[in-house]
This record gives sequence, structure tokens and C-alpha cells, in this order.
Amino acid sequence: MRFRILFAVFIFIFYGCGTTNQTSIAKIKSNEIPARPAKISKPKNIIFMIGDGMGISQITAGLYENQNRLELERCPIIGLHKPHDVSHLITDSAAGAHAFSCGAKTKKGYLGLDPNEQKMESILRQAEHRQMSTGIVVTSTIVHATPAAFYAHHTNRNAYEDIALDLMDTDFDFIVGGGKKYFERRETDSLNLIEAFKKKNYFVSDYFEQDYQQWILPDVKKICYFTADGDPLPVMNGRNYLPKASKDGIEFLNKLGEKGFFLVIEGSQIDWGGHANDSKYIITEMLDFDRAIKEVIDFAERDKQTLVVITADHETGGYSITEGELFGKLTTRFTSTNHTAEIIPVFAYGPGAESFSGIYENSEIYHKIRKLLWNK
Repeated sequence: MRFRILFAVFIFIFYGCGTTNQTSIAKIKSNEIPARPAKISKPKNIIFMIGDGMGISQITAGLYENQNRLELERCPIIGLHKPHDVSHLITDSAAGAHAFSCGAKTKKGYLGLDPNEQKMESILRQAEHRQMSTGIVVTSTIVHATPAAFYAHHTNRNAYEDIALDLMDTDFDFIVGGGKKYFERRETDSLNLIEAFKKKNYFVSDYFEQDYQQWILPDVKKICYFTADGDPLPVMNGRNYLPKASKDGIEFLNKLGEKGFFLVIEGSQIDWGGHANDSKYIITEMLDFDRAIKEVIDFAERDKQTLVVITADHETGGYSITEGELFGKLTTRFTSTNHTAEIIPVFAYGPGAESFSGIYENSEIYHKIRKLLWNK
């Protein structure tokens, strides 16, 4: 008896007086309610962001100095990677970035070489060979260890003029960073690599703000933009190009072809603040990097086809927050002027982001991206 009563109530609720729910069903059958778009199972574009030297404390300091808010918080997926190199707990930027770019651990100071000095091809070069548009934007020199790990093959990360020659073997579409002197006024030979860039149909310019709008012209297909003769300035001394270059680099690469793009962006000088044991330096660089993150995630949010991965190669300075008022002035300390061995956060946004949760080796980031792009 009780079952019959419950069944009758169900029939009444479902069919109402014989009109309301039938009308709803009719609407669904007549396709008046649009179908959901198919979920994208893999990304078309990759934006890989590296905050050099950015550990948890660097992120925390930026967060609290910015009224308890970072754009980084928009990433729904967080993981952790183990940054050690092939034989040491404490790595450097060369070996750290090599693990990201080539998918294997190597020795300190090595770029694009395994521990036996055999060449390895970076994921950025692989993307280039597959006709994806490619680019690098950094706040260091273009030949510094982290960006160099995506194109150079060398046992000495400080051989900047040799590394500049390696860049000439690529056809990256968008290159922004410092270090013009290593291309134009070289000490080891008489080559002028600026002229070599121009012969490869690059628009080449320098000192970002002076003639920045020129390369937006429709006929420009490749850009190499030098932001300084040597190292770019810190943010607190006037540098401000990273967010704009990140945004414009995305727009530029996105218009070049149908096969997607792969852009590497580095907030290089978070690391330099750690080496200097300068908390203000760290925080201003962290917040500048976060402004670039905003431009990146804003694009990915609109685009729906772009995977954003944000991490660091290592932590620098043994940086810690020891006191401070809530969202006020922080008291900080350092235990080192060098890198440390702490594990590093990985943030991800967009199609495939869930692949980056968990704890894994730094070299796994390469394999995760490669599998998402090419199922390999």
C-alpha cells in the first residue's frame, strides 16, 4: 500500500497536471535548449611560465604584500615537483630548466645535454618542428640559463656568446629579453648576429618602449626584441615590460597559424632577489610575474584551448616569513644566498590541467605536456 502511494506521488510530481513537464520535455526534444559544447580533451596551445627561484615563501610574501590576493590563485590544480638534478639535491637554473625542456635530469650548468654530453631536443624545438608558433619572453638576457635550456646545447651555462650562436639555429617567432651585446658586440669573434637575424626576416629592435608599436604591423612575421644591452633592470628600478610582452606575445603567436603555439615566459629576477637576500626585490619581481600571469590566464579563460603551467626551477635564498601584521609589513629572513632543495609548487589551468596534480620529478612536466599535445 505504501509503495502505491509513493508511486502515485512520483507520477503527480513528474507529470503535474499533464502540461508543465510535458512542455519542458517538448522543448528539449525540439532542441530549444542548446547542446553543451564538447569538452576539449587536449590543449591546442601551451604557455609555460617559470618564476625563477620562486618557492612557497616567495609566493606567500607576494600574496600578503598584495592584500591577500594573487592571480596565481585562479589556477584550480596544484602539484609539487622534486627539483634535484641528476646527482645533487640542490640544482641550478640550467639543470632545472633542462629537466622541463628535455624531460630528463642532467648536471649543473648543462644545457640541452644529458649527463654524458649527448644532445637532447627541447620540447620548444619539437613544437617548432611541428609547425606550432613558438616564443620566449624573459626578464633576464635571452642567453641566460633558463631560456637557453630551451634551445642551446652546452656544458657551460655562462658561455653566453656560444649560446647566442645556438639561438641562430632556431626559428622561434617571438623572442623578448636582454643581452643584445652578446649578439652584436662579441668578444670571441667578429660576427654580427643582429644582421643574421635580419637576414632570417626578423624584425629586430631594442629598448622595448621606444619603438614598440612598429612590429605590430601586419607584415611582421618574426620578432627579436632586445630589452637591454646586458641584463634588464629590476622592476623597482623601472622595468615594466613583462606583462605587456606576455600579452602581446600571446596575441602575436595566436595569429600566426592553425597548429597552435608554445610560449615560454620567465620571471627571471625573483631568483636574483633571493641571491641578494633582498625581500623588496623578491616581492616586486613576484608581483610583476603575477601581473604577467593575469594576462596569460585572462587569455586562456577566453580561448578555452590553452593549457597554462606555472612553476619554478628551484627556490633561492632559503627565504622565510617570521613576523608581520595581517596584510601589512612583513619581517623576513634568509638562510642562504644560494638555491635550496625544497620541493616546488606547480600550478595549472586549462585543458589537461588535472595531469599536474600530485608529487613528481621536475622532468615529468615535459612528459605530461608532450603527452597532452602529441599523445606521446
